[in-house]
Amino acid sequence: MLLCLLALCPALHAQSQRKGGKNDSRVYLEHADELRYDINSPNMETRYAQIVSGNVVFHHQGGTLKCDSAFFYQEANTVKAFGHVRYTQGDTLSLTCDHGDYDGQRQEMHARKKVVLKHRQQTLYTDSLNYDRLYEVAYFFEGGTLVDGNDRLVSDWGEYHTDTREARFFFSVKMQGDNHLITTDTLYYDTRSSEAHVLGPSHMTSGTTDADTDNGFYNTKTERMRLFSRSTIADKEKAITGDTLFYNKADGFGEAFSNVVYNDTLNKNQLNCDYMQYDEKTGYGFATRRAIVKDYSQGPDTLYMHADTLKLETFHINTDSVYRKVHAYPHVKVYRTDLQAICDSLVANSKDSCMTMYYDPIVWNGERQLLGERIEAYSNDSTIREAHVIGQAFSIERGMTDVNFNQLSSKQIDAYFIDGNIRKTVATGNVKSIYYTIDDKDTSYIGLNYLETDTLKMYTSEKRELERIWTNKHKSIMYPMSQIPPARLKLPEFAWFEELRPRDKDDIFEWRGKKAESKLKTITRRDAPLQTINNDKAESPEPTNTPETPENPESPENPESPDNPENSEAPNPQPLTDNE
Repeated sequence: MLLCLLALCPALHAQSQRKGGKNDSRVYLEHADELRYDINSPNMETRYAQIVSGNVVFHHQGGTLKCDSAFFYQEANTVKAFGHVRYTQGDTLSLTCDHGDYDGQRQEMHARKKVVLKHRQQTLYTDSLNYDRLYEVAYFFEGGTLVDGNDRLVSDWGEYHTDTREARFFFSVKMQGDNHLITTDTLYYDTRSSEAHVLGPSHMTSGTTDADTDNGFYNTKTERMRLFSRSTIADKEKAITGDTLFYNKADGFGEAFSNVVYNDTLNKNQLNCDYMQYDEKTGYGFATRRAIVKDYSQGPDTLYMHADTLKLETFHINTDSVYRKVHAYPHVKVYRTDLQAICDSLVANSKDSCMTMYYDPIVWNGERQLLGERIEAYSNDSTIREAHVIGQAFSIERGMTDVNFNQLSSKQIDAYFIDGNIRKTVATGNVKSIYYTIDDKDTSYIGLNYLETDTLKMYTSEKRELERIWTNKHKSIMYPMSQIPPARLKLPEFAWFEELRPRDKDDIFEWRGKKAESKLKTITRRDAPLQTINNDKAESPEPTNTPETPENPESPENPESPDNPENSEAPNPQPLTDNE
């Protein structure tokens, strides 16, 4: 009887002091169906413990510990709990496990086997968890899973902070939701904002979008990405890499900063710049700061195009009639080993596969230079189909010396291509040409042919050799090489801009441009004089008896005129031919 009373004294004392409050550091036994105390036990673990069982309840500074049985070390202020262990702290935190240790002095709970920690809307599953009440952090070290709504985080080691509701997961981390998957070695997750911060080599998948980064943020609710440290975002055949990337999938808007590389493997082109933005919903894109487009769709020879600013517009997006326009301005320069060009601005339209160059465009191809007020180029599958030089069109080709130039001037020049090779050229309107004839045997010059006409057609072979020339009514003269007047060596429109020609792919960043006196002055058509009606006269004047005859009976409008080009039979000097 005396031993029983001695065993019950600590429990009775605990019950009498259980209202010590949160400032009381002692652990109190509030209830147990059975209590035993065996000071003579050979087991050191139970010799100094109160052995309690049956609906056991402990209380410590606002926290409650329940279990099936326990060893209570009152002097050490610790508890070893067994069976259906459940620890609660207020109405926001609960922890369950098969067995665990509670240290009232350190305010730590060590939970083992089938551990479940619930804090507000978050649940953490593991087999080994230590909960530090003092620093409000729970950490596991044998693998764990955190469930936050539809998101599941898995790692080998991790922490969960109950004060900030932030999870820190390390080693073999995976975070999976309805539409996303993140794999990394280090992840910080703020459950309040649903934002994950990954460090180290990491891969993110959100729908059809993939991202690789060493330092990035991803919001699982808004699907917004903020990536740093040279990251990449890819969607099927398109990928963008930059030092800093922002992407909001909800509104489809993305930005890229510094050393940006956009690669389209489907269309085989690439964009490099230092700033870029794109709106998926409107199809609007913008790139600047050393912007350069690289097109490698024509084989190993890449085309490089630079402009201060590149802009993309999309029309009728998400419909069958969608088409896009690319604007490049100002200071456009193009380089490929077989083609170079400059202009002030350029527009490429996918609707008609037309690329238009504006404001003093110049194109070089080998020893040939082409310029005008505007140049239009049409293509099929990135292969040029036809080109039109409109307004003050001038084509010049350097011969075997720097003195001999084949030249063609007209209002408009149209070129037609087959398999990327020019096969037909048509010049119309005030045509003037200088062409050197060559001896087929020794490839020496025979003479200079000067010609003026209204329409001129030239046909070229697959080897880019001139086959024949056709023209209608014309004036021409052939000069032997020894009798060419100096005034006939060059047309009045002659201009050779070799110094402006891009030398290589790096030279496109240096803008030289035409001098002011060399720029083309656009020739506009003169407006017809306005016709006015005299309202003072009540009646119109009486018609005269003058017969209705044309003022110039020999004008081209008169089909009977012998000067009509269609009726012209004037012979053409060699190498001209009257057969089309």
